[in-house]
Amino acid sequence: MLSFAMRRLVLTIPTLLFISFVIFMLLQLAPGDPMANVPLTVPDEVKQKMREALGLGEPPLVQYWKWLVQMFWIEPQVFIDWLFGTNMTEGVQRVISWQSRSPVMDIILQRIPQTLWVVGTAYIVAILIALPVGIYSAYRQYSVFDQAGTFVTMIGFSIPPFFTGPLLIVIFSVQLGWFPSIYDTTHTVTDWASFKVQLGQMIMPVLVLALQITAQLSRYMRASTLDNLNQDYVRTARAKGLSEAIVVNVHVVRNSMIPVVTVIALGIPAIFGGAIITENVFKVNGIGQLLITALSANDLPMVMTLTFIFAVLIVLFNLIADVLYGLLDPRIRYD
Repeated sequence: MLSFAMRRLVLTIPTLLFISFVIFMLLQLAPGDPMANVPLTVPDEVKQKMREALGLGEPPLVQYWKWLVQMFWIEPQVFIDWLFGTNMTEGVQRVISWQSRSPVMDIILQRIPQTLWVVGTAYIVAILIALPVGIYSAYRQYSVFDQAGTFVTMIGFSIPPFFTGPLLIVIFSVQLGWFPSIYDTTHTVTDWASFKVQLGQMIMPVLVLALQITAQLSRYMRASTLDNLNQDYVRTARAKGLSEAIVVNVHVVRNSMIPVVTVIALGIPAIFGGAIITENVFKVNGIGQLLITALSANDLPMVMTLTFIFAVLIVLFNLIADVLYGLLDPRIRYD
């Protein structure tokens, strides 16, 4: 298993390089000009110097090479400087946002905690709800609980976040006044009262994100559990006199989790994509809203870096899913 993981990690390097090259070249074809928002009173020679400072006057391959050096060589050194208090990167050129003229990674690191608060909580809540619901629905197939769960999950999977978000705002913020409609990213948790405020403003965006994840995971879990409940090993376990709780919770659930692990692992990068809509609906100052803002301003370095981070998440969680296969099923070996 360790050798398999090491081989996969080595293979991710050319994979991510190819992905970054494709993303960079596609963004080069995107219409727009970062100098479009510069006031008309700025002379042309000043605009030209600004273009050169942003690296716009160089060939695309040169720009891509500089981005690679800055992203994979300079940014890790910046992290080491921050960690140990050194000054290896003093005065070096980093990946700069065209919109804010600040280092891209500094802005992203400022936004990530807000996204993780919402996305991480939504994913944990969805898993804690979806897995038991899927298992019990399969065990009580065609019962009232199963039919009600099927109805609710189909609705949750069919309704997009850009509809459920404003709907929850109208009901719980405008009509009932229970929760704030705008997420306050400046709020800090220092005591129990501030924690309740944080919890209150997180409820609606977490519900919007968790609704679709719960619907998807519960259906996968139900289908996988149903498939395993009819296997010979389950009948053998029951024939040996094992209790129904041990048969279901130990034998059936473990084998049923093998295909569901893929959905859970690959769903983590996908929910970051879904958070783009949710963050804009509830004004969460996270990386989703940052991406939309960067696209609107034609901030290609920011868009490039955020898109590449999403690609890294997909490749990474693919590897995690493969490793978890071997842990859940001893019959699976990669060596």
